[in-house]
Amino acid sequence: MAVPYATTVRDLRRSNRSRALWQVFLAGPLTRQEISVQAGLSQATVSNLVADLVAEGVIIEVGLEDSNGGRPRGLLQVNPEYGYVVGVDVGETAFLVELFDLGLGLRARHVSATDLAVLDPQDTVSHVADGIRSVIAQSGVDERAILGVGVAVPGLVEHLQQAVVHGQSVGWDAVPVERMLRGMVDLPVLVDNGAKTLGQAEKWFGAARGTDNAIIVLLGMGIGTCIISNGEVYRGATSSAGEWGHTTVVVGGRRCRCGADGCLEAYVGAAAIAARYAELAQASYTTSPASLEATVAAIIAAAQTQPVQPWPGPTWPVPSWPVQAELAAQVIDEVVTYLGAGIANLVNLFNPERVVVGGWLGKALSDTLPRISEAAKSNALRLPFSGVQITRAELGQDAVALGGATLPIAKLLSTGAMPTPARAARRPAFTLS
Repeated sequence: MAVPYATTVRDLRRSNRSRALWQVFLAGPLTRQEISVQAGLSQATVSNLVADLVAEGVIIEVGLEDSNGGRPRGLLQVNPEYGYVVGVDVGETAFLVELFDLGLGLRARHVSATDLAVLDPQDTVSHVADGIRSVIAQSGVDERAILGVGVAVPGLVEHLQQAVVHGQSVGWDAVPVERMLRGMVDLPVLVDNGAKTLGQAEKWFGAARGTDNAIIVLLGMGIGTCIISNGEVYRGATSSAGEWGHTTVVVGGRRCRCGADGCLEAYVGAAAIAARYAELAQASYTTSPASLEATVAAIIAAAQTQPVQPWPGPTWPVPSWPVQAELAAQVIDEVVTYLGAGIANLVNLFNPERVVVGGWLGKALSDTLPRISEAAKSNALRLPFSGVQITRAELGQDAVALGGATLPIAKLLSTGAMPTPARAARRPAFTLS
């Protein structure tokens, strides 16, 4: 929760509005008295800024709370209709675009898939732009009321004047995703790593809520983390902190997609699971990127001696080849061991209160979480492990896109939703009903 530093009267006003808005958004509905206490502001300051925010339509009164015999107190929350945000999850085979109101109520959703074997920057941006246009049309929202688009991507995101993406595992080298997308849609664009957007969503609304030191793990095609330190996302010098999947777990081990040997991703990533099963089965078949999720789901189900269920994706059928339960169980046993060791490393390095396991692969492996925790315990130092909780993510498979939508919201809250000429030019006429 970044609050701007105050150096002038306007800066102080913006800072106070920001502190109040963060509390109302994350903990509302709140009374004026509760805002005063939680934001650390005087009641007079809160009274003045709330009056401004209500007049501008940023927050609204949604009810009354009894006050021990006195006058009922108004309950305030951020106005869902004040603006809208778009969240985008750029996967390696599919793209999810969702449009939300400011209360993060889902208004429209668009899913598309690529038929390319390797993620291509121009193809990606075209899919995303088409998805943005689709959700705007579906929702009927005035485009001028959209506060921004938050795009979650695989790879490292360097925040220069405009964001560029370094996706070594997918062959992207300083791809100017923000500039490319701005050339196709006339909306503010923010870009971040998918694990970090997942982490922000889980910190705001999910399994990491209420913690100041947590690690949110994203398991899927790639492996990454969002590190929450003292309540803030830890980014490092170039915003590449959290690339846990490319830490070495076996020196000279299996070749990873990034080009190095022995990375954790080469042992627990989705492609690694399918490849290890094929190796044990001495099979010559290959798995296409589009069917990989279904393949891995079938292996996990077979390892747990469960029926293989149809995969819910748009074009990913369950593989037609038989999955041998004994070999599948061996593969998942290995995954549990390596994941446990990897989580133990996170516990020893960062001393978190909570480790949250998410992503589509994390969800698929959720029944093995007790075993993963035991494997982590056997590899971690006793003291830091004694204080950590290892738990499932709560927000489901759309959490990365939801996290993307939090990027423009965080920008709005951090600036105190201050009226500016640029915002006024973008917004349609607003009247309180």
